[in-house]
Amino acid sequence: MERHIQVLLNRLSCASITIATMTLLLLFIQTPQTCIPPNSPPKPHLKFPKSSCEFSHRELQPLEKKNKRLWSTKDWQKKVSSYTQFFFSLRDLDLLNNRTRVLCVSAGAGHEVMALSEMGVKDVTGVELVDSPPLVRRADPHNLPFFDGVFDMAFSGHFEEALIPSRFVAEMERTVRPGGVCVLAVGECSEEEVWEIAGLFRKSRFVGAMNVTLIGLKMTRIIMRIRIPP
Repeated sequence: MERHIQVLLNRLSCASITIATMTLLLLFIQTPQTCIPPNSPPKPHLKFPKSSCEFSHRELQPLEKKNKRLWSTKDWQKKVSSYTQFFFSLRDLDLLNNRTRVLCVSAGAGHEVMALSEMGVKDVTGVELVDSPPLVRRADPHNLPFFDGVFDMAFSGHFEEALIPSRFVAEMERTVRPGGVCVLAVGECSEEEVWEIAGLFRKSRFVGAMNVTLIGLKMTRIIMRIRIPP
């Protein structure tokens, strides 16, 4: 009896292997088609693969064209305009002019870099963990790839995103010359919070703080000046 059962199981195994093999052969032989109806109107500007097995690279959009489209959006222009007003207030305080060497730390996509450039500031450098050419280059805000004191001003509107705030601030101070300024735009905060942030700057003195509106958000502007050695 056991022998008959074993023979039956062997036959079932052979049958299963045969069915699986035939199924695989059919899948290889038959090419799957796309889900586009055959009578659909032609769209020459869209390129679809003839089948799911067809391999082809999508056409890459040139960086210049991609940036042009991004920079023409209302959201982009609105943010750049907001940063422009912010920096004009620094110009009114005689902290910024066209010859000021500015470093924008954690510059994101580069709204502040564009704002400064359009204002006429000749030397503007933007850095972020992910680059956004041509406005922003890749660099770690906690380990900036610049010599000491090469900038007149360091600005950041994303200080609150810093992983190590004290290191973030120390790198801003290091790269700004004595007598230069570090400017932060942080979420609207109390006087106590302002002094807590100012206390992170070991080589600077507090200049002032003011509530401002930047890119539609209520924020506090904090200005620190690098001490000049005696």
